[in-house]
Amino acid sequence: MGVVYGDIGTSPLYVMKALVEDNGGIANIDSDYIIGCVSLVFWTLTLLTTVKYVMIALNADNHGEGGIFSLYTLVRKKSKYLIIPAMIGGAALLADGVLTPAVTITTAIEGLRGLQPFLDKFGYDQNIIVIITLVIILILFSIQRFGTEFVGKAFGPIMFLWFTFIGVVGLMYFSQDFTLIRALNPYYAFRLLFSPENKMGIFILGNVFLATTGAEALYSDLGHVGKTNIRISWPYVKICLLLSYFGQAAWLINVQNDTSLQNIESLNPFFQMMPGALRVVGVVFATIAAIIASQALISGSFTLVSEAIKLKLLPRLKILYPGNSIGQMYIPAVNLILWVACSLIVITFRTSTHMEAAYGLSITVTMLMTTILLYFYLIQKGANPIFAHLVTLFFGLIESVFFISSVTKFFHGGYVAVAMALVILSIMFIWERSNIIQQNAVDEVDIKDYLPQIKSLREDHDLDLYQTNVVFLVPQLEGDNIDKRYMYSILDKRPKRAKVYWFVNVVVTDEPYTKEYSVDMMGTDYIVKLKLYLGFRISQNINIYLRQVITELMAQGRLPMQPQKYTITPGRIVGDFRFVLITEELSNVTNIDNWSRQIVQAKLFIKRHTMSPESWFGLVYSDVTYETVPLSIGTTRRSILLERKEGKSEKE
Repeated sequence: MGVVYGDIGTSPLYVMKALVEDNGGIANIDSDYIIGCVSLVFWTLTLLTTVKYVMIALNADNHGEGGIFSLYTLVRKKSKYLIIPAMIGGAALLADGVLTPAVTITTAIEGLRGLQPFLDKFGYDQNIIVIITLVIILILFSIQRFGTEFVGKAFGPIMFLWFTFIGVVGLMYFSQDFTLIRALNPYYAFRLLFSPENKMGIFILGNVFLATTGAEALYSDLGHVGKTNIRISWPYVKICLLLSYFGQAAWLINVQNDTSLQNIESLNPFFQMMPGALRVVGVVFATIAAIIASQALISGSFTLVSEAIKLKLLPRLKILYPGNSIGQMYIPAVNLILWVACSLIVITFRTSTHMEAAYGLSITVTMLMTTILLYFYLIQKGANPIFAHLVTLFFGLIESVFFISSVTKFFHGGYVAVAMALVILSIMFIWERSNIIQQNAVDEVDIKDYLPQIKSLREDHDLDLYQTNVVFLVPQLEGDNIDKRYMYSILDKRPKRAKVYWFVNVVVTDEPYTKEYSVDMMGTDYIVKLKLYLGFRISQNINIYLRQVITELMAQGRLPMQPQKYTITPGRIVGDFRFVLITEELSNVTNIDNWSRQIVQAKLFIKRHTMSPESWFGLVYSDVTYETVPLSIGTTRRSILLERKEGKSEKE
């Protein structure tokens, strides 16, 4: 409940508040408006969260993992263009992860105004709310480096109590007017969309959508808890959420003509309907729930970025594992960016009302992209084409309406979410496109053609031994072909005499936890072509894997022993390693179009300011040598030959 429902569980804090406030406040609503709002919320939760995600999307698991990137890996063989919705959806989901802590924590802290002592001391001064929110956000992001395993164990019980609390409080008022149950009839939802009482018209759906913003996170967290647990717990969560919404609706109908409430700035029915003695508990509980919701989104962002890196959609970033589980990760660069962006949003927008305007737009985009990928998944799984088309059309239409409704938020703050998503998407595009450009320009040679030279080199005792084992990490290794620059490094750059030459290629698999390898020694005992098949959630500690592989090859008699004369480990049979990492600089003589040149240069610039290959591949404590080679793409410009100037003596 803490991991999966943190985001959607805090929606009652601001959904009804936004629906009332954007219609002109409590003085401009009536019972028909409130019933229509609750009906819209109910059907949004039912259709998008229950039907689309709990009933359909959870079936699209990639060996137990969920989320838009896991879904993409399941269907990417259907079309190379499916990378587009995956990138757009992933970027929008990351942008949403920045907004969630700002909105939920600010809304919870604003509940302090419902406490008379706080109101007497600070009044409606928003500065104190902003300061408290910023302090909580700072603490929240600061503890990420220590891991959240201990805190995570408390999330479930706390959120269970939270849902029970909001359900009981909602039931207190709902029980006073059970006639509100008629809101389950979709007639009231449709009627409100075209009612003159609804001053926002169809754009009211932009606020209604806030009730289901955690649905995408629900799918992303599939790997943490499993689909069975989600399906068992969702009915209880949904009932508690609906009781809270119905309770707020009953309270609003009861007090809609109360003039004393009409003057309250940014009235929040969630807190306002609580009895005075219970309000303190409500504010504390809401703050804790908001922190838990934020924590879930932060952890989800780490997972999302990690998967994007493994899929070569983002540059390599330093990933730490502070807990006992590989699923519990910490990415310092992402944590810093999220904290700065989140704090700036709080400082800039200041009130939860303004932040809500920015919230929701990006997640509608993610949901639309998920629907597109789900269509290909259903087709791939052999579902009836008519069913697949109807499901896609149905949810695509609903989400398109929500998207159009949310677009109205663009100039009221939605541009922030769009800007963040575009920045992330731009980096993904640069990375993906430059990889394609470079792959198309690779000049490959056949290793077999150079075996005689390599054999002669390793037996040439006039040269000093460069290293016992020389390892090249190669991005592509198909058949016996290899990028020409690696042969150039061995034979030309500086002849590297070694006992064994390793060419290691890491293949990130569609499965999350694969750990396999294959070896081809080309009929020799000094060339090893090693392919490591690692799941997209597995860290790429090459040094560790290499030690295991060489030990097994020696045990099989495929590699000769490498006894060490000088060693602190008696009987050591594995020699030393040197990893040669090739860095790239775009050649000045390469002749490519300006657009491709800009993309490749942008990638190389970003690469220089992100995690180094030795850190990514776990080679920090290994012997690593960097060599720079010119990156030639496209055709090479003709060399300009110098002409000797006649009639001048050498002395002149």
